[in-house]
This record gives sequence, structure tokens and C-alpha cells, in this order.
Amino acid sequence: MNRRFATLMAWAIISLGGCAHHGAIPGDPVHGPRGDFLSDIQGAVRAISQPIAGRHGGDMVVVDARVEPPTTHEASHVSYGEPAFLPAGLSGPQRVADTDGPYLLDTGDQLRIFVYGQPNLSRIYVVDHGGMISVPLIGNVKARGMTTYGVSSVIRDLLGRDFVRDPQVTVDVQQARPFFILGEVRNAGQYPYVSGMTVETAVAIAGGYTERANLRRFKITRRINGLVEVIEAPSDYVVQAGDTVTVFERFF
Repeated sequence: MNRRFATLMAWAIISLGGCAHHGAIPGDPVHGPRGDFLSDIQGAVRAISQPIAGRHGGDMVVVDARVEPPTTHEASHVSYGEPAFLPAGLSGPQRVADTDGPYLLDTGDQLRIFVYGQPNLSRIYVVDHGGMISVPLIGNVKARGMTTYGVSSVIRDLLGRDFVRDPQVTVDVQQARPFFILGEVRNAGQYPYVSGMTVETAVAIAGGYTERANLRRFKITRRINGLVEVIEAPSDYVVQAGDTVTVFERFF
């Protein structure tokens, strides 16, 4: 292979040298003496055909300068074009569980509230249909649409005004509100919510698909701030507490 390369390169140099000798190069719009053209070609050949130290048997290794890694300064100005592929999490309507945001409370959530030194206030509270919890001494506290941290801050502020000096309050979700699944699953119904679950997880909890299930088309009905949102979702879409998942039937 190296001998063929050397033969072809020598033939090219001789041919180009002959063209330069006659004063013109085919395809070059500029005609005239080009005596230094041959030396330019020969210099380029030497630059890209340097032997590598430690070669075996005297063979010459041709190095393509275009694939040499750029320096740090050059790298900032080099564009490598579009990537050959995109991560799955960046395409389509999927919502990744790790980036789905904090858990927001709503009707049906059971909260475990602990107030240090106040056993009468430390108990399990259920968020009612109005999105409130009723706490002794301070009355109703809004929980709908809030995080557990937000609820603990509100309770701490209200208790600290008139009732408890420097109250220490923690709020945890004892049991999340359920989700619902309908359609072509073996056991449709209501199930406890699992953090980070997807449509596929919900189907698994409901016993799997039926023989007539459409494995590509699903619907999620979600209530957000009193408004109902209907979502056409893929199987890896993240399900939230309180959602209703519908698995469609296939017709062929």
C-alpha cells in the first residue's frame, strides 16, 4: 500500500510539474508562470508524509493533519456540527421523574405534622376537599398547591405569633393521594401513588395490559388549580398523584 501511494504521488508531482513548465494548470482560471507551484506541492507532500519515529521495516505512515486534535485555543473556535444522536430524555413529550418538580399537596393527602414539645398538635392531618387542613389553636391552613416545606413555614409563623415560643415544626407526607387507572388493564381502579412512577409503572400496578390494549396510546387526566388538563402521553410519561390514566383499546 505504501509503495502504491509513493508511485501515485510521484506521478502526480511529475504531471503537475509538467503543467507548471508549460505556464498553465488545467482548471486554473489564472494563466501565467507558476514556477513555484511544484515546490509548494512537494512541501505539502513532505508535511503530510513524515515518517513516524519507531516505525518498523522503514515503512512510511501517512498522517492526515485534519484529524489531529486542536489545541485549547483552537478548540473554542472549532465547530463539530450537529451530534449524531440526541439523548432520549431530550426528545418527545416525556417528563423525567428527577426533574418533575416538588410534590404539591392536594385533596386526599395525609400529612404527619410534628410540633416539638406540643403532643396535642402532633398528629396525622388529611387535606380536605377545600384543600385545607385544620390545626388546633390556629384553625384552617391552606395546603393545596403547596409543598410540605411551605405548609411547615405557615404553621410555624402562625403558632409563633400568639401560642408557642419559637415553634419547631416538621411536615411529611404520610400517604399520598391515590391515582386512578382505567381502560385496557387487568385490574382498573384506585391505587396508592408511588413517587416517580410512569404510565408503564401504573399499568404494572394494575396487573398489566389486556389482550386488546393499545401499547402506544395513553391519556392522562390531571387537575391543576381547579382546571382539568387532558394529556396524550407515551408510556414513559411521568404520572402524578391524583392523575387518571386511561389505556386505549386497539382496533386491529
